[in-house]
Amino acid sequence: MTVLNAIFPLFTLLLLGSLLKQFDITNDNFLKTSDRLVYYIFFPVMLFWKIGSAAPDHGAMVDLCAAAVISVSLVFLLSLAAIRLFKISRFQAGSFSQASFRFNSYIGMAIVMTSLGESGVRYFGLLIGFVIPYLNVLAVSTLILYSGEKGGFRENSTYLLKALISNPLILGCVAGMVFSHFQLSFPVYMDNTFSMMSSVTMPLALISIGGSLSLGGLKHNTKISFIAALLKIAILPVMGYFLLKAFSVTGVPFKAGMIFFSLPTSTAIYVLSSQLNSDVELASAAIVLSTLLSFIPLSVALLV
Repeated sequence: MTVLNAIFPLFTLLLLGSLLKQFDITNDNFLKTSDRLVYYIFFPVMLFWKIGSAAPDHGAMVDLCAAAVISVSLVFLLSLAAIRLFKISRFQAGSFSQASFRFNSYIGMAIVMTSLGESGVRYFGLLIGFVIPYLNVLAVSTLILYSGEKGGFRENSTYLLKALISNPLILGCVAGMVFSHFQLSFPVYMDNTFSMMSSVTMPLALISIGGSLSLGGLKHNTKISFIAALLKIAILPVMGYFLLKAFSVTGVPFKAGMIFFSLPTSTAIYVLSSQLNSDVELASAAIVLSTLLSFIPLSVALLV
């Protein structure tokens, strides 16, 4: 029942988003607007509120983040090896690599909220705030390396730095950590405001994701998308499991970590691939396939 209670609402809202788009109840303009609202306002506010409300155990947090960084680094290296082994073109390499290790934070937060509660949300929020900058560095560096961008070191470094310091999710996490560090508390009227804003976040995010999923791109990218999905939702969770055990991470942090490792690839890889001259069709196909298959590792993650 734990798996059903956590997974069923998630895929129901994804399906609802897809159906609303198919029946023209929503359209591309609505999806773009809702994406912006979630990304720039609602999700950062929720992270700030949840993380700022209380501080998790710092020792467990350090071990959890260490396990995550090492696991992602190993899968990143495997993705580079797979590019050579399967002779993936330079045009597709950047999209393929980031599809192998980037994660959908909205889906992760939705599952954590329904399965782990407030404590899990804080651990997961701090974890993604820590790893997002590192993942962005890996993704942008690989895209620049393979996709033929001609910008110099200073230009590329400036682009990456702007992407990091302007990321609303990172800013929300950092603000929450600062608020928590000074042991401040929210007045009731602000607590109620943040609660109402946060209640909008996950349904709107999942409906938008569902509306943006399309099976069309899978037709010409099935093999490469499957390899990327295998790395993201099979190899990464296994590596993550053993590293969490090696670092003696237990309880809620362990569960939050396993959910993190089992998530489908991020929808943001489509945008980044478009900006840095990589294969957006492959990016789209990888997002769809990993999302559809992710119920398997996510179910396992909730049971271990």
